[in-house]
Amino acid sequence: MDGEHYPAVTHSALEDVASSGHEIAAAVLVGGKEKLPSGGLDALGEWEIVTGTDQQETLDRAIVEFQPDAVLDLSDEPVLDYRRRHRLISVALARGVPYEGADFAFSPPPRPRLCTRPSIAIIGTGKRTGKTAITGFVARTMKEAGSPPVVVAMGRGGPPEPEVMRGDEVDIEAKDLLEIVDQGRHAASDYIEDALLGRVPTVGCRRCGGGLAGGVDVSNVAEGVRVANDLPGDAVILEGSGSAIPPVHADVSILVVPSSCPTEFLSSYMGPYRLLLSDFVVLTMCEEPFGSPSQISAITSEIRSSFRTSKGEGSQPEIEIIRTVFRPVPTRSVEGRNVFVATTAPEAAGGSIKTHLEEEQGCDVVGISHALSDRDRLETDIGRIAEKADTLLCEIKAAGIDVATRRAMDAGMDVVYMDNVPTSVDGDDPAEFVMRAYDLARRRFEQRER
Repeated sequence: MDGEHYPAVTHSALEDVASSGHEIAAAVLVGGKEKLPSGGLDALGEWEIVTGTDQQETLDRAIVEFQPDAVLDLSDEPVLDYRRRHRLISVALARGVPYEGADFAFSPPPRPRLCTRPSIAIIGTGKRTGKTAITGFVARTMKEAGSPPVVVAMGRGGPPEPEVMRGDEVDIEAKDLLEIVDQGRHAASDYIEDALLGRVPTVGCRRCGGGLAGGVDVSNVAEGVRVANDLPGDAVILEGSGSAIPPVHADVSILVVPSSCPTEFLSSYMGPYRLLLSDFVVLTMCEEPFGSPSQISAITSEIRSSFRTSKGEGSQPEIEIIRTVFRPVPTRSVEGRNVFVATTAPEAAGGSIKTHLEEEQGCDVVGISHALSDRDRLETDIGRIAEKADTLLCEIKAAGIDVATRRAMDAGMDVVYMDNVPTSVDGDDPAEFVMRAYDLARRRFEQRER
């Protein structure tokens, strides 16, 4: 409720709600005092009024105290404008409570507890944020530290039934990926990239549709987690898809945010919900042309000032932020080679990719295609450069297998796949952040199991 409505009007509305069969636990005053009596209100008829100086904290405190089945919004602008209302919706959804208003209803996406080991979700603000690169890095880091995980990845091109790929047992080569294409399957699906680059067991799943709060319409992720529970590993990594969140509970969540992300995507819409779910943020591509220093600073400030729950189960510490850049790393040596690079990175990044590969890998980059998501253009690019290059260096994404790999092999080129490895720009050790996330997931899992 707000103070822009006469209390008698709000009271009458609550009586209508109660007469329709609902039990009202309390009313939360979210602001406005134009129509309130001097000194404010402590109650509205028989119902207690919860007050506070911060809308999000006040609602969160009321949810923790009264444990409602739903939040009914009887306020309006200017007390709750579009941005403030979405922030309150985010608070409710993060607490697992539906939020309803005059012409809208938001339900928390189901996230049942299915993992039988500590779990880490890696989610994003959208597509092409670097989630899969971060997932691969987290998997490799944990494996090297003696705590190998299993990755469950969902995608818009995933298999109809959960599919296991033992990246820890088999070497996956270009010919193997082409065989997958020939079977009519998507060989650049995230779980395949995770297996090849992370060298851990992965389970491929699919999803269709995505909601504002990251929910999915249809998926087989639950079945995939049950498969993962039977695979060897100390933890489960749940990889999101685009802005969709794995529909399974995670002990810890890592949010991947590109430096090009508009700050309103974090402060408005369902950005606050994703921040409330997350314990860590990996800010990716922290360099020109992706994000200017002022943009990176603004995003960092927005994240650090985001609301955190502070009472009851699910209380959260401040979000830890790791700022990174991606650097291309081949899966095997390309030293002395004439290399053609196929990537999803924008053309403005071409110069830094070329410089890094030539300086660090000792190859000669004779051409770059940024059209890995555009099959027609990609075929044209490869056709123009095939005579100059002896090696295709390619990301495992989009048309990287069915077009780039096949055309390169047809032209007699060697095919080497390329990882994008996150490197901190703050001097922090990204591997240490990974192990902090895993330790937190393990502690929460053990507390839940007691």
